[in-house]
Amino acid sequence: MKTFAKSAVLLALLAALISFAKFDNCRVNGWSPPGDYIHACYSDLPALFGERGLIKHSWPYASGTNAVEYPPITGVVMWASSYLVSDSGNKYRNYFDINAILVALLFIGSVVLLKRMKPELWYLFPVAPAVIASLYINWDIWAVISALAAIYYFDKLNYRKSAIALGISIATKFFPVVLLLPIFLIFIRKRKIKELISYLLVTTGTWLVINLPFIITTPTGWLRFFKLNSERAADWGSIWHALDIFGFKVNNLNLITIIFFALGALAFTLFVFGITKIPSLASIAFFIVAIFVISSKVYSPQYVLWLTPLAVLAMLDKRDRIDFWIWQFAELIYHFAIWQYLASISGAKFAIPAGAYAFAILLRISALTWFSLRLMRKSTPKFGPQNLEFLSGVGQGYA
Repeated sequence: MKTFAKSAVLLALLAALISFAKFDNCRVNGWSPPGDYIHACYSDLPALFGERGLIKHSWPYASGTNAVEYPPITGVVMWASSYLVSDSGNKYRNYFDINAILVALLFIGSVVLLKRMKPELWYLFPVAPAVIASLYINWDIWAVISALAAIYYFDKLNYRKSAIALGISIATKFFPVVLLLPIFLIFIRKRKIKELISYLLVTTGTWLVINLPFIITTPTGWLRFFKLNSERAADWGSIWHALDIFGFKVNNLNLITIIFFALGALAFTLFVFGITKIPSLASIAFFIVAIFVISSKVYSPQYVLWLTPLAVLAMLDKRDRIDFWIWQFAELIYHFAIWQYLASISGAKFAIPAGAYAFAILLRISALTWFSLRLMRKSTPKFGPQNLEFLSGVGQGYA
């Protein structure tokens, strides 16, 4: 193994083992409330193994009412790994262990790739406490590594590989779809319209090749992911849920979240066009994903796995590390707050009340917003005549 990758593998492996130890209480004593919340070791891996019929090897999209709530690649991983579970012993623990090994391997791969992309700050990803705490909650790392690959190949100008990787990522978890906005803006700034059209066609084609078999054979089960997200009320971790707790119920939530995200996307677009030098995708991807999770109707603790590697890529130099740790501290507070709040509504005697949980939500969102704005401010020149000249040039260039 090359020395370059060896340190990344070792540090990521150490982080994966520490994370595994965090979940061991539930491995030993079982995943049942309020214990799994009190010990902050809840995981969707064993929970959905039973709830979605995977313990019986049921096809994940066969049921219109109980299909898995994820895109096809994640669903197939969930289903295929169920066949690796031994008939003897604790099936739930075995299923968790099998998927945890796969997650750990992909996490190590993500760290190695991130070191190649950001050699001076890569280590912040595997040592981030909120990342370590969240690694085995869900299958998100499957989409993270493919999204990182899409960014890596895009900035290497290998657009076809990037588009294929992004199509795979969107077919794994839906969040990478928002990366299409910065990709679109970069192509526009480079005046590469043919490359933009080709990129969109390859991404869409890749996504369709993966999704069409499910759309044709089990359309209702496949559609459940989109239906659940459309019908979802203000859910855990979102600003809308915090407002609900404080007594401010938001009506027409779907429309409001769309408007909220659209305004954020508009601000992001102005930011991208305000950068004098055409940015790399790696340097701006974090901001659109941050806007997405801030405006979303739900924020699960493992979403920090989406944000953290992108934040590392967006950081300009080592001076940004203090800001990074302040944000990560807020993420860690939220991580434990949600489990203790869920413990309280599951019958635990010692937990936190709803108001404290809502405060943790607002603290996390505020820290993420503050950190994003700090990085964005450092990426753009102070407003002045040069900005007006730049905007004028943009207008002339696209007239």
